[in-house]
Formats: sequence, structure tokens, C-alpha cells
Amino acid sequence: QVQLVESGGGLVQAGGSLRLSCAASGRTFSSYAMGWFRQAPGKEREFVAAISWSGGTTFHADSVKGRFTLSRDNAKNTVSLQMNSLKPEDTAIYYCAASRTASVRSDDYAYWGQGTQVTVSS
Repeated sequence: QVQLVESGGGLVQAGGSLRLSCAASGRTFSSYAMGWFRQAPGKEREFVAAISWSGGTTFHADSVKGRFTLSRDNAKNTVSLQMNSLKPEDTAIYYCAASRTASVRSDDYAYWGQGTQVTVSS
């Protein structure tokens, strides 16, 4: 079992940056692919980015491609989402999640954190 705790959210002006982190407990972290999803008020949860267990493969949603970068450190049991050039439409609760395979589908992720709020002001 994997427990996930996100951090790094906050309030930032448009064009600014934030770095979200997800700390995982458990010895098997390195065997899991990790993903980030977000949910804005009144909207469905959407895929943001995912990374394979080794970190060798990453993919990002078109809406964040070129602005967000996902990375992981298996030695520290952490995954990080660097968010640059933030836009008001990036405002949402951001969740990290763990899956046996990197996927864009939230249903494929068995473990979820509690989420961290990101607010981008215009």
C-alpha cells in the first residue's frame, strides 16, 4: 500500500511558478507509476501528467505541455511537478496518484493523496 501527501500549493499571480511535491510512504514506491490530476470547481477531474516507475517516460496533457514538468526521485520517494507560466485556468485542487502503469485515466490509479490547492490570480 502507498500513502501520498501533496505539498507546495498556494496562491500565485499569472505567469508565476509553483513546484508541487508528493511524498510517498512505503518501500514499493519505485514500482509505481505516478500521475498528477486536477479538479477545478464545478469540473471533472482531469489528467495533468504521468511518469513511469523508472522516470524514463513522461507525458503531459496538451493544456500544460511546455509549461509543466514532472519528475521523480525514487531514492527520496518523491515526485515533483514544476509548474511555470501559470494561468488562471490552472486554478484547481491538484492530486497525485499511484498506479501500476502510467496512464491518463484516473480509474487506473489505486492510491490518491488528499490534494493541494493551486490558485492563479489574473
